[in-house]
Amino acid sequence: MAAAPLIRKYAPGAVFAYRGGRAITVEEYLRDVRQLAGLLPDGRYMLNLCADRYRFSVAFAAALLRRQVNLLPPNQAPHTMEQIGRHHPGTYALVDRAAAGPPIETYRYPALSGNGAGAPVVPAVPAGQIAAIAFSSGSTGQPLPHEHSWGALAAGAVAGSHGARFPGAVVVGTVPPQHMYGLESTVLMAMQNGLALHAGRPFYPADICAELEAVPRPRALVTTPVHLRALLADAAGAPRVEFLLCATAPLSPQLAAAAEARFSAPLYEIYGCTEAGQVAMRRTVETPEWRTLPGVALRQDAQGTWVEGGHVETEVLLSDVIEQRGRDQFLLHGRIADLVNIAGKRTSLAHLNYHLNSIEGVRDGAFVMPEDGGSGTVTRLIAFVVAPDLSRDALLKALRQRIDDAFMPRPLSFVEALPRNDTGKLPRQALAELMSRARSGAG
Repeated sequence: MAAAPLIRKYAPGAVFAYRGGRAITVEEYLRDVRQLAGLLPDGRYMLNLCADRYRFSVAFAAALLRRQVNLLPPNQAPHTMEQIGRHHPGTYALVDRAAAGPPIETYRYPALSGNGAGAPVVPAVPAGQIAAIAFSSGSTGQPLPHEHSWGALAAGAVAGSHGARFPGAVVVGTVPPQHMYGLESTVLMAMQNGLALHAGRPFYPADICAELEAVPRPRALVTTPVHLRALLADAAGAPRVEFLLCATAPLSPQLAAAAEARFSAPLYEIYGCTEAGQVAMRRTVETPEWRTLPGVALRQDAQGTWVEGGHVETEVLLSDVIEQRGRDQFLLHGRIADLVNIAGKRTSLAHLNYHLNSIEGVRDGAFVMPEDGGSGTVTRLIAFVVAPDLSRDALLKALRQRIDDAFMPRPLSFVEALPRNDTGKLPRQALAELMSRARSGAG
């Protein structure tokens, strides 16, 4: 069976990570991996809950050496992790924080020395070995597992990497490594392209800027539209970076252009899904079209759009409305589940959110389609918006210039913040609570 190296393109003595203001060499990383691999309990699956990105990467690699599979939960709610553990016998959790662990057998990340004589050998991992199972939430809320082999993950990290153009760049991420985007773009992109990863996960704009300033150039920022919008709204200045990566929701060209101007760097968006990983990229300020990664192709039939080839191991049916512009280019029109039909007119929530968030003064906003109560009346959309400096009349006037009146929100609710999760998405339960409050306060 073919094998792929655990890490690539690191010179002897190169920095693998920055953690707590200290540079960690690639040799120290490899020794930590070997040491942790020898300390892990027996088990088929590791629920890798390490919040520290360096510790996560050590644990991820140690599990590979022990032929254990990393389980990457969609969230860390006890119920979710209990479900995952129940469906994957032989699961244990590895944590690095003092907070209460999940309701399964749990181990604390141990103190590791990283010491040793001589240059450690870079392990080779069988390409077909299942390295990770990432989970998405199905329509019922049950976590749905999606397996990824080491060979596919390594190949995808090489195929989708802009970091290869900046050897030794430091990758600072605002997304958790347990998320597929976070795994691919803040951990694997570093491991497979000789980059240095940053152990932290800064959240607030001042913290993101401080962490960027604390590491040397070249540097990359891997983030989401929510974090990017907050950075542009609150950060008076921004450190120079060599490139920006963004994913989890499409960016407006205006926001992308503002980010490029503020950081003096090109911004690329990634399109992908838990099932297939990263699939395509675009430079948002240059084109609305996405281009698939090397070897990846799309095909369409009566069921929808399928992605296959390259690092995508099995053909995957995408959950988005896609307009093909050739075998490797396409336009994205939003999720199939987000299509709405009101009074015979059709659009998507993604399209509406795009226009809402393009209005100057809107810091964040989202349209929601309430469930049909079966009364026979026309369903009306609800929208939630964070826009402290805009009046309701001004916002509605700007929105009417952008969207059809059939899709105007009724009601439009101003909120202090939207209850987004670690990757900037809006959980259904949080949206349901928002809608309940909006209805009770609607006139």
